[in-house]
Amino acid sequence: MHNRILTGAKLYQCSQCDKYFTKLSNLHSGEKTYQCSYCNKSLTQVINLKKYNSIHTGEKPYQCSHCYKSFTDNQTLKIHTRIHTGENPYQCSHCDKSFTGNRNLKIHTRIHTGEKPYQCSHCDKSFTQKSHLNSHNRIHTGEEPYHCSHCDKSFSHKINLKKHTSIHTGEKPYQCSHCYKSFTDNQTLKIHTRIHTGEKPYQCSHCDKSFTENRNLKIHTRIHTGEKPYQCSHCDKSFSRKINLKSHTRFHTGDKPYQSSHCDESFTVNNTFKKHVMIHTGEKTYLCTHCDKSFTEKKTLKNHTRIHTGEKPYQGSHCDKTLYNKNNHTSHIKRLHRQHSYAAKEKHMVSEISDTYSLSETKVEVKVEQTDSETNETDSLSELKIEIKEEPIDMNE
Repeated sequence: MHNRILTGAKLYQCSQCDKYFTKLSNLHSGEKTYQCSYCNKSLTQVINLKKYNSIHTGEKPYQCSHCYKSFTDNQTLKIHTRIHTGENPYQCSHCDKSFTGNRNLKIHTRIHTGEKPYQCSHCDKSFTQKSHLNSHNRIHTGEEPYHCSHCDKSFSHKINLKKHTSIHTGEKPYQCSHCYKSFTDNQTLKIHTRIHTGEKPYQCSHCDKSFTENRNLKIHTRIHTGEKPYQCSHCDKSFSRKINLKSHTRFHTGDKPYQSSHCDESFTVNNTFKKHVMIHTGEKTYLCTHCDKSFTEKKTLKNHTRIHTGEKPYQGSHCDKTLYNKNNHTSHIKRLHRQHSYAAKEKHMVSEISDTYSLSETKVEVKVEQTDSETNETDSLSELKIEIKEEPIDMNE
């Protein structure tokens, strides 16, 4: 059998499909003949049993010569090494993408074919990968199997546990080559790098928006579909994102888990906490690619970038004026378009009053004054005051 691995000879044809293998497999039968000696789990292949056993033993004898990582088997090490060498031998026949392993190519190909073989038993969703189905199922079950060894937190996804653990350990081995940032895992680094390269490979099928990661596309798609799968247990509100539900729940519980180390303020939402910390540190992580300015928020950078690009996406509803950012747009509508509204209201009221007195023997002078409800100064923004001056009509005129 070892020679077959070297020569690539695949002598055994599957009786249920047209595939050939280097050894006999019970893949279709579902027979699990390899029993774990530590627990009651059984598996279809001996190599899978070896990998599974390492969960119990912690044994990872295959060490990467480029980094600190080690693996349970040589094949996984070989695939990992290609990250360092840049080798991607598995080429997609539908596009120009290539991959380090055949499994990744197979999963990618489903994007082109539309195949989603993994069906959720709780709803009508289906997935390209079994791991995605397993992750999705936790939305229905609420299961959080990944427990932090440093605190009492648990997570539904392993990658979230990894990210969380770095809070305790401070370990961030993946360094960005474009800026000073470093990350807990390679996938997060890849996604971050797209901020610098401008790559947005995930395209919305409903509009022209595209995204740096699939997760953001999924969340965005819910704007179009109206899907809000995360339901609050305290009130009737539901949310498109789990993190929004968590943040919302804290308003019911009063929980403020994000404590500033610079002052005594604490926050219910991590984003608000991060913005607050930047006030103390002066850190501005969002850099403009057109000039030397930097910003604390991505939203502010986006608004600033429009000065360079000339983009003005916010259109007035009563005029042809366009503006760079939403705040200016809102102010414009309040100030100028409300004037239009009051002018119409004034005309209508004067007309009504004139009609009322038109048949009486009284001369009417109508004075209209608009007052700002906040400052009490005469302005064109708020309440209308109507002053009616009545004088008897001289019948000899």
